[in-house]
Amino acid sequence: MSAIIDDKVVAGAKSANIVKEDPIVALTERVNALYLFRDHYFENHSIEEAIKKNQDVEKEMKDTINKFDECKGYEIDGSRAKYYYLKGKALNVTERFIPQAEELLTKAVKLEPNLVEAWNELGECYWKNDDIQTAKNCFVGALRHGKNKVSLRNLSMVLRQETICSDEQRIENIQKGVESAKEAVSLDATDGVSWAVLGNAYLSSFFTIAQNPAVLRLCMSAYAQAEKDVIAKSSPDLFHNKAVASRYQEEYSLALESFDRAMQLDPTWERPRNKKDELLQYLKDVQNAINNKGRVKPKKLYQMIRALDVKHLGPYKGGSFTSGQETIKLDLVSLKDLSVGVNPEKVIFGKVICWIEDCVPFTFCLVDEEKICIAVTVYNLAKGRGVAVGDSVAIPEPFVIHQKFSYLNNDFDFKSIRVETPVIMVVNGRKLGREKEVSAKLYTFKKHD
Repeated sequence: MSAIIDDKVVAGAKSANIVKEDPIVALTERVNALYLFRDHYFENHSIEEAIKKNQDVEKEMKDTINKFDECKGYEIDGSRAKYYYLKGKALNVTERFIPQAEELLTKAVKLEPNLVEAWNELGECYWKNDDIQTAKNCFVGALRHGKNKVSLRNLSMVLRQETICSDEQRIENIQKGVESAKEAVSLDATDGVSWAVLGNAYLSSFFTIAQNPAVLRLCMSAYAQAEKDVIAKSSPDLFHNKAVASRYQEEYSLALESFDRAMQLDPTWERPRNKKDELLQYLKDVQNAINNKGRVKPKKLYQMIRALDVKHLGPYKGGSFTSGQETIKLDLVSLKDLSVGVNPEKVIFGKVICWIEDCVPFTFCLVDEEKICIAVTVYNLAKGRGVAVGDSVAIPEPFVIHQKFSYLNNDFDFKSIRVETPVIMVVNGRKLGREKEVSAKLYTFKKHD
């Protein structure tokens, strides 16, 4: 009997503790559980359930908001700022903009200007509502109250999206964005979301400031770090942006796989599907153009090859050319003699037999006097400045890539020459001028931008 009485006493004590429990503590735990549900969704659900994720998160959010209604009245009990912040954060868990979240978070920062977490959430609200400048002000304001990785990485992203007046300001924003992302990573090297943002910052830098392959490698390395984190690797944004980077590295197989992963993680998102279809069509067009030598009739092809004249090598005709203070020797070789990778001290020469429509990079097919056909991808070519069918083109020290892989029911096996800048090419005996060159514009993507 005494044991039963003791159990009742203990149970009664527990009930009393629940009644007296600080509601802010309880609501904090509830909101943390909501974000844990969202961020770790695929640890408890199969990838086939991805289509339900947004709906499930919305349901959890509504259940969480109901808990706030149960605690109604506590917002006036000395913790109003925290209460408004927590409720605003709960509403902010979804990808869509919710005006009530903005209202609550605005109240929170007015009541407690040092509440960094509330500033970050408010910045997210403005961001979702396409108010980039106000979002930036929130993240900058949060950093005044305390350095933190969330403000830094979000600032990195909004700097790239801010409306700017000049190319100089855009470059400055990109540079600041890289530094902010690097600082976020330095505060927590295990945070995959910060690594993903750093990867995006490097990718933007590559296309805006300097076409340095080392920067693109830093980008891919950052994405690889991001994938080690369970939260970051659940983001379709990460794989979409990784696919974009892979495409520009001409790692097409990896790009297709990454677009597929983005689609799996969010089956409702059309952008990765559209980009994957565009890439697949591009690869088919290149493969068909090479296999069929641009569908040029044999007689016409023969005439084009006969018209090849070494005088069209221009500055590369003499067996060497000058780069800065250095004189580089060049041997004219056949396309079949090229190796995968860089071919130092070599120059190739051929006729343009076709080009692929509406694509970046500008892509054309070149055939040499031995009727060997190869694709050429030219980056940073100004719009409307491409070569024409029948042009004679010389390329020094060509960088060759061999694409050989299968995807779905498609087999790809072709070689291409990657040209980072058009100014190294000689067309019809003349080297292309700087007016032919323009920086590519590439934008990473965040779904609620």
